[in-house]
Formats: sequence, structure tokens, C-alpha cells
Amino acid sequence: MAKPKENTNYKVIADNRRARFDYAIEDDLEVGIMLQGSEVKSLRENSANITECYAAVEDGELWLVNSYIAPYNRAMFPHDERRRRKLLVSRKELSRLWNETQRKGMTLVPMVMYFNHKGMVKMKLGIAKGKKNHDKRETEAKRDWGRQKQRLLKNAG
Repeated sequence: MAKPKENTNYKVIADNRRARFDYAIEDDLEVGIMLQGSEVKSLRENSANITECYAAVEDGELWLVNSYIAPYNRAMFPHDERRRRKLLVSRKELSRLWNETQRKGMTLVPMVMYFNHKGMVKMKLGIAKGKKNHDKRETEAKRDWGRQKQRLLKNAG
């Protein structure tokens, strides 16, 4: 049998590992990002950080605030590392996101930035609610119990 062709373009650029720890993710969606040429070249070298950034709906547009993309050394026109970047979504999604953030008090948390199978930079946004300390402890206790249960089943069986 012929092996299916592996997707060579898909590549994770930056991952926000604290997102699932600090927030209860309700839903997620894929959005595009408007970038300059030197930013894309820098991302190809795997130099970005989305841990301290967030997305916000302002003036009918979706913006990525405080994300870091390292400067590209060989660029003729360099970019600002922490500039606001416009995120691309449909109008219907934008109105839904505005409703979630303004009326329901949710937060838009960037979870993963990656190159998709076509080689375009995409980002997965999580629609989330912030966790309190007791929620974090509860989640950690559930995770520990799951690990312990797996060990017991492995040793018993």
C-alpha cells in the first residue's frame, strides 16, 4: 500500500503552554495574521513568543497585542518586534468574538502560532475564562489523580 504523503509545510512556530493552565478554554478558532516580509522570514527561523500576548476587538477589527517576533538581521526594512498585528477573521466571527469578550467577560488567548499546510502563518485563538487559584489547584489534583490511576492500573494488570 502507498504511504500517505506527509505534510512538510506544517510547522509550529510558537506555543503558549501556560494558556491551558491559566485559562479555562471554552472554544477555539483559527485566524490569519497580517505580517510584513521581514516578520515572515524571522518566523521561518523559529523566533517568536506568544506567551505574554492577547487578542482584542477594537474599532471593529481584531488585533494581536504584545506578541514578540525577533528582528530579522538581513532585512532591508526591519520591523518593530512588539507592534500590534491585525488578525484576519470573518465579520460573523468578529461579531461573535466581540460579543464573547464585551458581554460575557471572556478573554481571547493565543494558543499556537504555526505555518499551515499551504505555508501561511496562522494562529489558534482560544476563547477562555480566567481561572482562579482554587480552579488551578483542582485541575492539578485531577491530573495527578489520573496519573496515579494509570500507574495503579498498569501495576495491577
